[in-house]
Amino acid sequence: MKQILAGFRDFIAKGNAIDLAVGVVIGSAFTALVNALVEKLIMPLVAAIFGKPDFDAVGNFTINGADFSLGAVLTAIVNFLLVAIALYFFIVLPFNKLRDVQAKHKAANAPEAAADTRTELDVLKEIQAALAEQQGGATSKGAHSA
Repeated sequence: MKQILAGFRDFIAKGNAIDLAVGVVIGSAFTALVNALVEKLIMPLVAAIFGKPDFDAVGNFTINGADFSLGAVLTAIVNFLLVAIALYFFIVLPFNKLRDVQAKHKAANAPEAAADTRTELDVLKEIQAALAEQQGGATSKGAHSA
């Protein structure tokens, strides 16, 4: 039992479980934010333009007592697109712009690294010379041919 509890403690203490929990909480907070943008900002605009905030009454029909509602599917598609638009333009795009500005600022303040103009062949020759020096001046061929 002690091993099980120790294993559970180790699992919880790892960053993965904590990161996952934080991700779920942040995800639900973003969901609430995006839903509020869509329901309180974008859907009223749709209602102002088209007269109704949804299309549930469009394309309803019944066959052998089974009710079909194309309008409900259309409303779900429009809601999905509106959520995606709100998420992109109100969250993703501003955060990408902020990240780009921070990256430019960081790059402007960082000392420039000297460009390495050596080729792969140059690096391999340097490695070969270092190995030969470590082996007491013997070439790599001589070291392996003994």
